[in-house]
Amino acid sequence: MYTFGSNDVFSDLVKDVYGTRDPARDGGHLSSFYHECDEVKQQMWDELCYQLEENTKAEKLFEKECIEKFEARIKDVMGLGAIDRLTAIRWIIGPEKFYHIQDVEHFVWEQGILFTPYGKKLIKEIEAVVEYEEMV
Repeated sequence: MYTFGSNDVFSDLVKDVYGTRDPARDGGHLSSFYHECDEVKQQMWDELCYQLEENTKAEKLFEKECIEKFEARIKDVMGLGAIDRLTAIRWIIGPEKFYHIQDVEHFVWEQGILFTPYGKKLIKEIEAVVEYEEMV
């Protein structure tokens, strides 16, 4: 039984793996998918699914490392005298300029954690202490 689905679904999988729908990104290897027999299509599909799994594992590991790094930063700042977590966050974001919530989200994105539950919690913590600048 084949699981590779339609050409459109293949295009979606290519985008998920490579960040673009351009199958020529790999030198044209994937563009042959549309002209291959079902057995070869399935093999290509399976290889892409494996690569997607590997990418997902790497992204999760990177997010975990970024969270640990930011938590260590908070602890370091608390060790320098911040009386609590929110004060430490206030000190960390002190040099930043925030005009809108999107700036807060951008800051959290720069930390590598925007699309994590931790990142969502951090946004709320920053919102509790941020002082938005006036746009001039």
